[in-house]
Amino acid sequence: MKRFFLLILLIWQQQIKLYLTAACIGAVIGIFVLAPSYDYINQREQDTDPLSSVQYMFKQVSEMLTGKISHNDFMLIMFYAEIGAMIGLLSLVLYKLLHKRLVHIDYLKNELEKDLPSIIRNGEGPYLEFKSTLRWDLAESRINRALENVVLKTLAGFLNSSVGGTLLIGVADNGELLGLDKDFQTLKRQDQDGFEQTLMTLISANLGADLCAYVHVLFHVIDQKQICRLIVSPANRPVFLDAGNNPKFYVRTGGATRDLNIQEALSYVGERWRRF
Repeated sequence: MKRFFLLILLIWQQQIKLYLTAACIGAVIGIFVLAPSYDYINQREQDTDPLSSVQYMFKQVSEMLTGKISHNDFMLIMFYAEIGAMIGLLSLVLYKLLHKRLVHIDYLKNELEKDLPSIIRNGEGPYLEFKSTLRWDLAESRINRALENVVLKTLAGFLNSSVGGTLLIGVADNGELLGLDKDFQTLKRQDQDGFEQTLMTLISANLGADLCAYVHVLFHVIDQKQICRLIVSPANRPVFLDAGNNPKFYVRTGGATRDLNIQEALSYVGERWRRF
């Protein structure tokens, strides 16, 4: 739990720094652009021979930097600084929303253009993993809930990565197509909808309900075998797999998924979500 709170604290510190930076940039624009612009418009209306906009801007900036301004002018400048700060914060929020959406759409487009049989033939890698089943233990011929955590672990690793990844369920490690029939038999609703609902419930309960939007479920039929294809987009926050009182933080390293220790996790989070 200590690691969890340290990571959350780090993210909050980064978010605060980012918003403070945006507010400061906006305030500077308000002071050195908005306020002089307002004064220039008023001056131009009253003066028959006004300075050019550039000359007037330099004149106002010089007066502000040397302290040659009245109390009323100072209060007006502070007002424009507040306006600029609000504009800066609003611009950051809008940018983050639009950027996240565009990146998300572009990622899905690229993934959907890939041919699934070709993907399987290429084998597992940093951005692709195969799982034989979701919950059916092929070796023991029974339901094994521990296998669900193996799937969730992989999803958490892809969500925490900067590029996402693809998880195929119903495919053995060697690329053999196994299908989903055994898993379907363990469900109340023994079809694709029941399988997808089970997956989303697992993600919501163990990773976070907000993360369901980052996992896109598709079904394909290859050689009369149903395969579930999970296209996982990078999450906008650190993702922890609920493990009782000890949440786990997983990342992809090579073709595997591993749990980071506290120092590794802090370093990874600081770098991975630095721009958000």
